[in-house]
Amino acid sequence: MSQPATSYAITVLGHDRPGIIAETTDRIAGLGLNLEDSTMTLLRGHFAMTLVCAGAASDAEIRTALAPLTTDGTLSVTVREVPAEDAAGGPGAPWVLTVHGGDRPGIVSAVVAEVARVGGNITDLTTRLAGDLYLLVAEIDLPLEADEAALEAAIKGAASALGVGATLRPADADEL
Repeated sequence: MSQPATSYAITVLGHDRPGIIAETTDRIAGLGLNLEDSTMTLLRGHFAMTLVCAGAASDAEIRTALAPLTTDGTLSVTVREVPAEDAAGGPGAPWVLTVHGGDRPGIVSAVVAEVARVGGNITDLTTRLAGDLYLLVAEIDLPLEADEAALEAAIKGAASALGVGATLRPADADEL
C-alpha cells in the first residue's frame, strides 16, 4: 500500500540568477514530488518563488535536496507542510481590480480593505512601480451575494481619496 501524498509549500527567495527554477524543480522532481501550483516573480532584482508540491517525501528530505541552492548565501529556501484544501474554493464570482496613479503609501491597504469588507478574497495581487506611476492588478473572488455596484463605488471612493483611479470588472474565464 502506498503512502498518502503530503503537500508542502516551498519558497525560494534571494538574488536572481539564471537557472534557479530549473535547479529547484529538478530537485523536486528527483524526490518524486508533483508540482501542483506555483508562482514566481522578480522584485527589483530579487527572485521570489512559491511552489506547492505533493508526494511521499518528508520535509527533511526536501530540505536536504534543496540545501545546495543556499550554499553561496544568495538564496534562502523554506519548506512547510500544508493541509490539503479544495483548490476550487467556495462559490463566488471572479473579478479583476485595477488601480493606477501616482505612487504614495496606503494605496493597497485602502483599496483591498473595501474588498475585505464585503467578504471578497484576493486570489492574486501584483503591484508595480514605474517611475512615479503605481499599478495594482488583483484577481478577486466575490461572494455571490456581494453588491458589486456598491463595492465598485466604495473602491472608487477610496482610490479617489488617494488621488488614484480604480476599475472593477468581471474576469473573463480566459484571463484567469
